[in-house]
Amino acid sequence: MKGRDMEKKFSEAAMEGNVSTLKELLLEDPLILDRTIVSCVSETPLHVTSMLGHLALTKELLSLKPELASELDSHGSSPLHLASAKGHLEIVKELLLVDPEACLVRNQDGRTPLHLAALKGRVMVVSEMVRVKSESTLVLTDRGETVLHLCVGNHNRLESLRVLFEAVGKEIDLVNWKDCDGNTILHIAVAKKHIETIKFLLAHTGVDVNALNKNNSTALDILIGSPRDLRDMEIEELLQGAGALTAKDIPSIVQDWAPTKVPQITRSLTSPLLSKRSSETKKPVAKQRDSDWLGRKRSALMVVASLIATVAFQAGITPPGGVWQDDLKVDDNGNPVEKPHSAGTSVMAYTDSFQYGQFMIFNTIAFLASLSIILLLVSGLPIKRRRWVWIQMAISFV
Repeated sequence: MKGRDMEKKFSEAAMEGNVSTLKELLLEDPLILDRTIVSCVSETPLHVTSMLGHLALTKELLSLKPELASELDSHGSSPLHLASAKGHLEIVKELLLVDPEACLVRNQDGRTPLHLAALKGRVMVVSEMVRVKSESTLVLTDRGETVLHLCVGNHNRLESLRVLFEAVGKEIDLVNWKDCDGNTILHIAVAKKHIETIKFLLAHTGVDVNALNKNNSTALDILIGSPRDLRDMEIEELLQGAGALTAKDIPSIVQDWAPTKVPQITRSLTSPLLSKRSSETKKPVAKQRDSDWLGRKRSALMVVASLIATVAFQAGITPPGGVWQDDLKVDDNGNPVEKPHSAGTSVMAYTDSFQYGQFMIFNTIAFLASLSIILLLVSGLPIKRRRWVWIQMAISFV
């Protein structure tokens, strides 16, 4: 049989998933698979079987030539890209057994197999790939998007999002990572008005509701600036119930602190060094989690301390019961009264001086403590240590 005839027959066998035809061709030409790897430009037979879901032939090809799993087609896609996009779970498992590093390969569109599976809503495939290669969640697209951004985008794959958070959400703080425009997944979900996704993010992920993007907009700002529709009222209630503010309502000290620069994790098409760097990646991620935690606590402390200072000051100048509006030195007959008072003095001090004294002591302590916290935050206290945060929170509580 001539070379071209064999290639045609091989191609037909791949399309049909015919294992017996493959074995016949190998008897005629034992090097046919090697020639395929060398000469094939567009796609290998493994690409075809992976895309069409021919499990038996896929297993046979992988057993004969495992290196086929690493071959890329004309679009830069591996067989795992195609199997993941189509949702062929068993084929995905076989490919991962041979080459788990294929999870990290980006095609010409900057997408990994995990990205495609999440976009297509292939929940079981997403779960399997994260189980085998959790580092695949760290690979970004060309726009700096995580796999979570893709889940929340136009396709709104909430089930894929749930699976990803169940697998790695508690270990790696992906929820507050920002794309090239500075948008977290909450920004995207609000912009797309995906109500169920917003509910999930606010209830289960610890998302920063007041994160700022590059336009200095919070999620609430994006909602206010978007075209109005029937979903807006519910989304606004959800956000405000979670403590969301507009950028102009966030104290300036919070705006200076809150935006955290997201590490731009990008990979080459083959990502040969990612496995060596995975242990080094965990430390920066842990540091980022601490930084985000401290930033949120610092912001909360500033808001709480400001409120306490305002209330304490107001209570000091207008104590309970109010103040006397007139002077009373003598009675109607011109005789000195037993308890004279002057305009502007506290009524409570006149009626119960002991209780008034206690009130002023505790009010003064609250006022001075809150001012001290504000001063420490503004002056650059070494807040990078959590114990300082707990000390300040204890002072606020007292």
